[in-house]
Parts: sequence; structure tokens; C-alpha cells
Amino acid sequence: MRVLWVAAALLSAAPALAQAPATSAVPRTPGLPYAPRNLPDRIVLTAGADPAHEMAVAFRTDRNQATAEAQIAVAVDGPTLERQARTLSGTTRSIDSANGPANYHQIRFTGLEPDRTYAYRVKGAAGWTEWLQFRTAADRFRPFRFLYLGDTQNGILTYAARVIRQGFAEGRIALTVHAGDLAAQRDDLDHDDEWGEWNQAGGYNYSQIPQLPATGNHEYVDHMLPDGRESRKLGPYWPLQFALPANGVDPVKATTYFVDYQGVRFVILDGTAALDLNALDQQTRWLDATLAASTAKWNVVLFHQPIFTCARPNDTEKLKAAWKPIFDRRRVDLVLQGHDHCYSRLTAEAGREAGRAARAKGATQGPVYLVSVTGSKMYGLNDRARTQPDRTAEDTELFQIVDVDAGKLQFRTYTASGTLYDGFDLERGSDGRNRLKELPDTLPRVRTCTGEVGPDGGPCLGRAK
Repeated sequence: MRVLWVAAALLSAAPALAQAPATSAVPRTPGLPYAPRNLPDRIVLTAGADPAHEMAVAFRTDRNQATAEAQIAVAVDGPTLERQARTLSGTTRSIDSANGPANYHQIRFTGLEPDRTYAYRVKGAAGWTEWLQFRTAADRFRPFRFLYLGDTQNGILTYAARVIRQGFAEGRIALTVHAGDLAAQRDDLDHDDEWGEWNQAGGYNYSQIPQLPATGNHEYVDHMLPDGRESRKLGPYWPLQFALPANGVDPVKATTYFVDYQGVRFVILDGTAALDLNALDQQTRWLDATLAASTAKWNVVLFHQPIFTCARPNDTEKLKAAWKPIFDRRRVDLVLQGHDHCYSRLTAEAGREAGRAARAKGATQGPVYLVSVTGSKMYGLNDRARTQPDRTAEDTELFQIVDVDAGKLQFRTYTASGTLYDGFDLERGSDGRNRLKELPDTLPRVRTCTGEVGPDGGPCLGRAK
């Protein structure tokens, strides 16, 4: 077995952690359900840039556990994991939250062997957690399945949890990608409560399946500059909650990165920093170089604000002008987004009928643009969404399953109850180009509001943007 060692520091480019003041003397959730404890919680596994050889874990404890400690071993089939376990250390950072003072710990597992199952556990002042397991990626192409989730953001535990769990219940999920706005501060819950809900909603799945998150605008907090102007800065929980690869671009190295997983290059961008913090040009150059260097069979790009909007009056023109030509030139296969709180699958900017006519004549398919939502906050569809995307939905919680094969990406969208709602296959031809194959016309009717009545018969929840 190759040597296991642990990086001794967090990403050097991560922004300085601001102490998050308690919003009130009494936490907003009754009964202190999200108070730090003497056993670890909020355990989240993330992939290294090369997940065949590296994974990382972040977790939270109370202040009594002052150091980051983990044990890891190659998994065996009997109850003797301790015999070969190595004890590792990492980094610890403190935060004062509305639910009490806490320590967040991060540990990197490096020097791993490809395509092996490992067991690990992490330590709190009262002892170790249960043993958790993950499997490293293969070091070459191999078919796998990933889960794509849009904004969880609102109603995380009440509503989004069942969608997330239904997605994992589909089985054989190798990794999960999140299109931003995982949490959002609201009047009744502060950020610490919402991160507590987010972790509870995913449960042990987040600790055993690597998570690939993108930041949304709600991962940022308002920030006043010295000259009195209002700006944004990355909220304190992001660099604590996720131990991400350090291969992104300055000045947003904490929120941009790429991961090569079994023949797919996942490129994660920060749309908020591009739009609001003058970080568009740096990301654009890095995006082009990262895709140009890719030798993967498939390229998937993940970020929050959609190029083509399904709810907002206008497309995100700054991102469209900068990034869409690169997606076209570098033959990106999927562009996964959130932010609009509706569903959209778009294959042709000229509209669905133009796209279908072109495919009927044998045209190849460029990037497919997806927008989805997992939580309870809903927006109404804009006028373009009636004719431009191939399929849409409003007032609908969704998850997406993507099966990756050497010559095909199989994309399926399911509703919260597990009903197949949309899907397509991207088939790679001998010419190296994609052709899109629609599903047979047996899908349920398009879910949309009719006047004030929603698709489930109750009041329409989606408000106009």
C-alpha cells in the first residue's frame, strides 16, 4: 500500500476566516439541535484533484476537541479495522456561531491506491465516530454514476431532504455535484442553523460519497468596504465545511477547482465572484486553459448563475459572452447550473423547434445547458422558457442522475417522488462529436402553473423575477 500522509494546512489561498458573531443570545432553533457536541458531526468527504489517490474530510466538534485527528485503513471484511489503521492529523479552525463556539477540522487522505475501499473515522473529545467508508476512483476510465442537485437553499430539512435522499436511494452514486446556494440566511434561521440542516439532509451519504460543490450568491455575505460601498465576501462556513482541491485560480482559489474522476473532468467556477467581484477575466482564462489541457472523455462545467435563464428576464450576458464561446470551442458536454429555482434543459439557443429540426437532419450537439432546483423556493418561468428550452418545469423539486459510459452520457431528471420527468442520451460518434437522443414521448405532462393554480393543484408558489 502506498504511503498515507496528510497535508498540514488548509488551502493557502482560502480567504481569512471572519468570526461569525452570534445573532442573538438564544439560538433560533429550539432545543439546540445544532449545538456543537463532544462527538464529530457535519462530516463531509470531498475529492482531491486526483480522486484515485486523494480524498479529504471536514468535520465539526465542540472546543474540547482542539486538534484534527482521523484514522484510516484499507477496508477489510471483519471487525479488525483498528489493527492496520493509521492515525493522521490535520488543521483546526474556530468559529463562534449562533449555536455556540465550535472547531472545524480538515484532514487530507493522500497517497491512496486507486479503486480501493478505505474506512476512516474522526475524533471528538468523547471518542471516535463510527467507521465510514469511501472508494477511490479508478486511475483510468470506468463507467460511473453521479448525482446533480440544484439549489437546496430553502426548506432544506423540511422539503429538500427527501429529494436528496431519494437521489441517493437510486443507488451506486459515486459522487455528488451541487450547483450552489446550498444554504441561505433567512429570518427564522441563521447560517449555522442552515448548514446544520444541509448536513442533516444528506446525512452519512455526505461522509462516504465525495461532494463537489459550487458556490452560489448565498454562500457570500454582505460586506461594507472602508469607503462605505457595499460588496460581498465569502461567508465563513464555506472554507470550513469543504476541503477542496487547491488547483483553482487566484483570487478565487477557494471556490474554483477541477476534479478528474474516471474519465470526466469536472470544472467548477464561481459565478458570483465573476459577476460581482471582478474575477471574470481570471476565471475565463483559467477555464479555457483547464479545458484545453483536459484529456478526459467528457467535460462537465458546474456553476451557479445560468447562462440561459428560465426565470429571470434576461440571460446572464456577462457570463454568456465570456464563457459560452469556450464551452463551444472546447466541446463541453454538460453545463450544470442553479439559481433560477425552476427546471430547464436547453440544447439550442434558437429554441426547441430549431434544435429538433437540426437533430432530425443529423446535426451534432454542442453543450447541453441544465438548470435545476432541489429546495422549496420557486420562481415562475419567463416568457422565453415557453419556447426556448426543450423541457421545463415550475413549482417542482428535482434531482438528476447521470450515468457515464465511454460512448454515452445518460442524463435523467426525477421529481421529488422519484418520477422520471426528463432525460436524454448524449452519444459520442466515431467522428468524436455528440448527438442527442431524446427519450420516447412517454414522459408526464409539463409541470407548470395555470393561472394561480400550481401543477399539483394547490396555489402556484413560483413568483415572477
